Amino acid sequence: MAQGMNRRTFLAAAAVAGVGAGTVVGGGRARAADAAQTVVVGVMGLGRGRSLATSFAAKPGVVIKYVCDTDQARAEAGAKALQSIGAKPPQIVGDFRRILDDAEVDLLVCAAPNHWHGPATILACAANKHVYVEKPCCHNPLEGEWMVQAARKYQRAVQMGSQRRSAPGTIEAMEKLREGIIGRVYLARAVYNAMRPSIGTGRPAPVPPGLDYELWQGPAPRQPYLDNRIPYNWHWFWHWGNGELGNNGVHSLDLCRWGLGVDFPTRVTSSGGRYRWQDDQQTPDTQTVCFEFDGGRQITWQGLSCHRHDAKFVTFYGEDGALEIEGNGTYTVFDARDRPRDKAGAPGVGDAEHVANIIEAIRSDRPLALNAEIAEGHKSTLLCHLGNIAHRTGRTLHCESANGRIRDDAEAAKLWGREYEPGWEPQV
Repeated sequence: MAQGMNRRTFLAAAAVAGVGAGTVVGGGRARAADAAQTVVVGVMGLGRGRSLATSFAAKPGVVIKYVCDTDQARAEAGAKALQSIGAKPPQIVGDFRRILDDAEVDLLVCAAPNHWHGPATILACAANKHVYVEKPCCHNPLEGEWMVQAARKYQRAVQMGSQRRSAPGTIEAMEKLREGIIGRVYLARAVYNAMRPSIGTGRPAPVPPGLDYELWQGPAPRQPYLDNRIPYNWHWFWHWGNGELGNNGVHSLDLCRWGLGVDFPTRVTSSGGRYRWQDDQQTPDTQTVCFEFDGGRQITWQGLSCHRHDAKFVTFYGEDGALEIEGNGTYTVFDARDRPRDKAGAPGVGDAEHVANIIEAIRSDRPLALNAEIAEGHKSTLLCHLGNIAHRTGRTLHCESANGRIRDDAEAAKLWGREYEPGWEPQV
């Protein structure tokens, strides 16, 4: 597909291609809706996507037909990684739309930067592809709403990469909470710590050979290339990323929301800032966010991007004790006097199980039978967005309990969506 093709032209072409291939655009059975059918996969983004590609390739009856990255060297490295485990050599492409053009492809794995997650997922659904999209599922709240709409309109399986939803040890811990092992649970506390270095001050530089910077920017309005943003530091700029809260906080916040049994908050506050390094980064390196929910329940998240002293991944507080979940899937139960009662669970973060979950949903033609279905992924990702909006505005957010929408704050509500590069505006 020519890179100059805009979204409207592409969607029309995708609809025609889908009908011609015997699929039904907007619903119906996927090509691989058969337990004996090979599931054909294309992987977009070969950072985290490299690990995902090998996880999918390890499953029986799954073929990685394409690996895609706007950085040619990363795409080639991803292809070599697959070959090293005995997989068939995939086709290497720079433009993910070539994957969507192929009627044989059942699933797009989107592990590109955050600003691509929503638009690529929406395009893939319209092209009759299922989607495994990395966390956070979207760059802004509006894209999350659109992704849910696209999954429903085209009846596609869309799974967010919050793999702990599929980890046996974590599932067991959640079952214990549901059974009342610590009584009524009213608070969940999450922590993330890392030791990230300064990124310094970026300088204008030539785009490196092999990087298609135009396509890397994709739906984001154009900015000049600077030498300290790609391949990873885009996370710390609002234009493309969502800071540590969206980068890693989404994992623990997802567990908090799951364990408390809550959906959308009613009040959100944030404090913190850039306390460690004075450099180009825009997102906070030290942040504490509080989310209040109906029914007298709360989630707190503390992120320290530049300090290693750690605390437990997630802790649940109930009327009769506490339950701590480690990041690796084990957990410990404490009684009301803070005495350890039980240490259980199973090590593992759920990568293989999460991959198996969406493969089974595709083969059984049950797009909603997902452990991290996009509606759930959107709710957890929205907590990150609301925390960041509260930080950026410096104000408490009051939200609708039915959908998380911001009330009575026009300035904050402007951050619900974003501007797009002309021709790349998502449409459902």
